[in-house]
Formats: sequence, structure tokens, C-alpha cells
Amino acid sequence: MPDRERIAAFIGSLDPGLPGWLADVEAEALRDGVPVIRKETQQLLRFLVSLHRPERILEVGCGTGFSALLMWDAGDRLPKIDTIENYEPRIRKAKENLEHYSDGSVRLLEGDAHELLPGLKEPYDMIFMDAAKGQYPAFLPEVLRLLVPGGLLVTDNVLREGDILESRFAVRRRDRTIHKRMRGYLYELMHAPGLVSTILPGGDGAALSVKKKENS
Repeated sequence: MPDRERIAAFIGSLDPGLPGWLADVEAEALRDGVPVIRKETQQLLRFLVSLHRPERILEVGCGTGFSALLMWDAGDRLPKIDTIENYEPRIRKAKENLEHYSDGSVRLLEGDAHELLPGLKEPYDMIFMDAAKGQYPAFLPEVLRLLVPGGLLVTDNVLREGDILESRFAVRRRDRTIHKRMRGYLYELMHAPGLVSTILPGGDGAALSVKKKENS
């Protein structure tokens, strides 16, 4: 059986690539040291948006706007997207990218997600979580409140570069709190009676959760 790296490389070789303008957004972010979602996650999001056809998307963790623009483009530029970012240097670049490339369909919400999420009222068909990993459990109640029945929650980086597999005592002391919180978060996703969830190992791991409809 080929190892995972060879399998990932083969699958990656089949990727048709990004539109030129979006590849430019990605390249600039990487050049400036801003993390962007991995190729496997890009493929996953494009597929899920094309399949699910969400009209409204919430992203928690904007960066410079790359993943929000990717989802908007994957949805034939039809979804309305709200994306949250609290880091000022990234906010400035995100504003520039979103104003330049989108038609006003992608709205940047500036500030801490802890403060912004409770103030959001309109529901979302899809939510993408890609913010501070240790805060996922704290965000989850508000995220689920905002997600429509039948809606899709995508959580990125849930495998923590493989650290999630280890005992908490095998990871660096400074990472133990995040390790514990992520394990608790994944357990909650997989056991919540109102969700149907699965975990995919591609990239750095992504959890997919569908909010059950009433009486289902």
C-alpha cells in the first residue's frame, strides 16, 4: 500500500488549479507569511460548495480573504458570505482583496468572533471554521445556533499535524491546552445528538458536520 504522502501527491497532481486571479491572492498571502488553506482543503471546499449550493456562508477566520473568495467563486459567485477577522494587518489586506475581486457579496466582519457571533441573527447554510484552534469549542454553541437545519459545518486543521493522535503528555507543554480542547471538540461533534459528523484525514484533517433537521 503506498504511503499517504505518495497518495496525496498523486491526487494533487490531478488538481486543475485555481483561476489566475485567485492563485495571485494565494501567492501573495504565502509570500507575506499568512497561512492559507491547504490544497486538499481547497478541493474539499470547492466540491462541498458546488454540491451543497449554500446561499449564505459564514467563515470564522478570514486571513486575507483567500478561502472566502474561493468559496464564493466555487458557488458561481452567487453565495453571500460573511467572514470574521480580528488581526489588523490581515484585515487591511482582506479588505483590499474582497473589494477588488468580489462584487460586494463577501462582507468582512472586523473583530473578535467571541463578540461578533452572538450578535449575528440571520442563519447560514454553511459555516467554515478556520480560526484559533483552541477556540473551536467556545465558538461551537453560537455556530450551531446560526446553522440552518440541514446546514453544513466544516472545521479545518482538526488533526493538528498529527498531534491529536498522541497522548497529551507526548505533545509540547505549550500545546497541551489546544490538544485537550481539540480532542474535546471532536468528541462533541461526533457524539452530539443534533449532528451527523465525519472526520477526513486529508491535509491537516477536516471535520464535516450536518445539522439534523427537526424530527430526524
